[in-house]
Amino acid sequence: MGALQLVTALLRKLLQSRAALVAENLALRHQIVILQRSVKRPRLHRRDRVFWVWLSRLWRGWRSSLIVVQPETVIRWHRQGFRLYWRWKSRSRCGRPKLDLEIRALIRRMSRDNPTWGRRRIRSELHLLGYEVAELTVAKYMVRGRKPPSQEWRVFLKNHTREIAAIDFFTVVTLNFRILICFVVLRHHQRTVVHFNVTSHPTGRWTAQQIVEAFPYDTVPRYLLRDRDGIYSSYFVDRVRGMDIEEVLIAPRSPWQSPYVERMIGSIRRECLDHVLVINEAHLRRVLREYFAYYHDSRPHQSLEGNAPRPREIEPPSQGRIVAEPQVGGLHHRYRRAA
Repeated sequence: MGALQLVTALLRKLLQSRAALVAENLALRHQIVILQRSVKRPRLHRRDRVFWVWLSRLWRGWRSSLIVVQPETVIRWHRQGFRLYWRWKSRSRCGRPKLDLEIRALIRRMSRDNPTWGRRRIRSELHLLGYEVAELTVAKYMVRGRKPPSQEWRVFLKNHTREIAAIDFFTVVTLNFRILICFVVLRHHQRTVVHFNVTSHPTGRWTAQQIVEAFPYDTVPRYLLRDRDGIYSSYFVDRVRGMDIEEVLIAPRSPWQSPYVERMIGSIRRECLDHVLVINEAHLRRVLREYFAYYHDSRPHQSLEGNAPRPREIEPPSQGRIVAEPQVGGLHHRYRRAA
């Protein structure tokens, strides 16, 4: 009987401890539910993440007991740890040496400045500069542009300025109040005045003859930009068409659509004619001839990177002292170094 009582007491105690364990688990789970209702996202420390990653490797049933976070979160932690591990391991080894920063910057500059160049073209250019770089390395550091590559509008317009010329008239009042008409022809490339003439009675035939004199032989432009002045008669249109020049007419009362020639005429007035009393046609031709010589050979232009249409060479201080040469009757000066 004593043995039976002992076994009964032991079973009762085991059942009581089991019931207490179940009650304790129930209480803990209830507290966790309350915690989930009161806190939207509990804060976890790094040791908590390491613990669950470690536990997921040792216990298959870890998903059923995970309440604070989702199982996908633990898997993401494990993947992050995997990446960190291999990053640390790859740093500890000596791999391929890095390309010099100067060469990398040069590859990016070439690919950015020349969007149509591929890796082989850039590699060949680097070879000519004394750098031996593999094609795959060049492709790695190239700047990925839009497809297909497109040039900028500034580059597009600059590539076509050689084929564009503009013409226009402006008036000059002489000393005895006579009105003279000046005709100018401007090539957009390098902003050069290829022809000018003065008359008091312009006609369509006279204007057409000026175009013929402005573009001899193979210097004919592809496009001729002009306004809708009535002086350009049908004879002028036929003569220009016969020279295989395509006329481009700006909109009525829109001089801003022909900006280069309009700006050049404004420069002529501000820098020359506003300071001179014109006597007659011959005097006006002489004054304009002197100004255009200054305009082409000496005057700096912002659109030409601060140089003249006929580029001037840079003169270092070692070439001697600076002397001034008066031009346009002393209105302007050119400075150069004299040995």
